[in-house]
Amino acid sequence: MGQLYAWRLLSRVSSFRRASVILQHLRMSMHTEAAEVLLERRGCAGVITLNRPKFLNALSLNMIRQIYSQLKTWEQDPDTFLIIIKGAGGKAFCAGGDIKALSEAKKARQNLTQDLFREEYILNNAIASCQKPYVALIDGITMGGGVGLSVHGQFRVATERSLFAMPETGIGLFPDVGGGYFLPRLQGKLGYFLALTGYRLKGRDVHRAGIATHFVDSEKLRVLEEELLALKSPSAEDVAGVLESYHDKSKMDQDKSIIFEEHMDKINSCFSATTVEQIIENLRQDGSPFAIEQMKFSLTKTRLQNGNQPI
Repeated sequence: MGQLYAWRLLSRVSSFRRASVILQHLRMSMHTEAAEVLLERRGCAGVITLNRPKFLNALSLNMIRQIYSQLKTWEQDPDTFLIIIKGAGGKAFCAGGDIKALSEAKKARQNLTQDLFREEYILNNAIASCQKPYVALIDGITMGGGVGLSVHGQFRVATERSLFAMPETGIGLFPDVGGGYFLPRLQGKLGYFLALTGYRLKGRDVHRAGIATHFVDSEKLRVLEEELLALKSPSAEDVAGVLESYHDKSKMDQDKSIIFEEHMDKINSCFSATTVEQIIENLRQDGSPFAIEQMKFSLTKTRLQNGNQPI
């Protein structure tokens, strides 16, 4: 009888320990997910920090859901006057969606892809229609999903470390996250060129192209953010005034020529066609080194979208 009681007691202790270990892992998992994005009320603002620096702040479904929920809360909060979004780590604002997670989910026959894209696009729309000033500090790599988190906001601040691209055609996808809206509204046919080639814009060119509304030296971002947070019940005009003051003071790369400016005539001419096939033919007829380089990109990506079949 005594041995049976002892065995039962040991069994219960063992079960309790297993349950404690499982609970601890669950808590760690929840903590890890929560840490992917930091949501803070500071001063007059709500501050969103994308917090996956090891993964270039790649956007996960969990992050999308947290940002959307908090954005809607702050939008209705009378004590929140503006929203600031930034990336942790100093290397990237957000390099795009979490492609690795999508790939793994597809192998496991999960519906993550549908959920992520649907909710990401809903978030993009919420940013575009946000009633509070929205300031995106796009310091570092800003591609794909990262563009969706920034370009639809009222204010986008680039730095000399900004690296913009819409590389979706490289994986057989169209330029999503609202690319079909903002890209055609860039000067001339620049948006079509960026969409079809995935061409990268760097530093001040991100502002000159119209992707960013302001340009600030990266070393001034912390001071800029603190000044924004210190504003008292600011209006959009107040926020714009602060951003303009920092933009006007920045002299970095001010005299540097625009990287795409010398090619704008060719871009406008070749990318004015209504089909990819005709654009490629225009590039072929142009024959310049620039046109040939872009033709290689366009051919590769068009074949990828058509199952690697010759066009």
